[in-house]
Amino acid sequence: MRLRKTMMGVSGALVCLVAGASVAAGAGSSGTPAGGPIKLFVQPGANQGQGKILFTGAVGDYGSSSPAVSSGGKKIGTATLTKGTIKLDLTAIGAKVNSANPKIDAATCSASVTKSAASPIVSGTGLYAGIHGTVKITESFGVLGSFYKSGPNKGKCNLSNSNAPPVATMATVYGTGTVSF
Repeated sequence: MRLRKTMMGVSGALVCLVAGASVAAGAGSSGTPAGGPIKLFVQPGANQGQGKILFTGAVGDYGSSSPAVSSGGKKIGTATLTKGTIKLDLTAIGAKVNSANPKIDAATCSASVTKSAASPIVSGTGLYAGIHGTVKITESFGVLGSFYKSGPNKGKCNLSNSNAPPVATMATVYGTGTVSF
């Protein structure tokens, strides 16, 4: 189904971006960060990665992400910030988003999904060496499809035809958590 493939592509991009956002969890201005509550904000990029990430709260930094990779049966995202990298286990959020069944509004040919899951921080480098904690990540996205222009389905929503790419998509990723070193 075209919508599911679109969702999986958006999900993959978001998973990568979330991983990047998690890198910022250990950022500080000097020395080892004290840790504490954090919030992350992700501006998803195209092609499952290359998004922008910002962390605020007890630590702060920004950077970009690269595509998540499989490792030992888990989906691990690596993010690169200005002061190091952080790896995050994105298995749970990826599974939830990839198995989501969005409700499709046939009248407007649109659909949306919002899913949340805990994502443990696996490791870090640079200023983030020794970071640990968990970030509750929420991924939310919407898709606006097109309508058949001719044939027996003329006027009906077309979210499953590979020849009908979405008219528009939008995604957001954000999270809250606590980190320590």
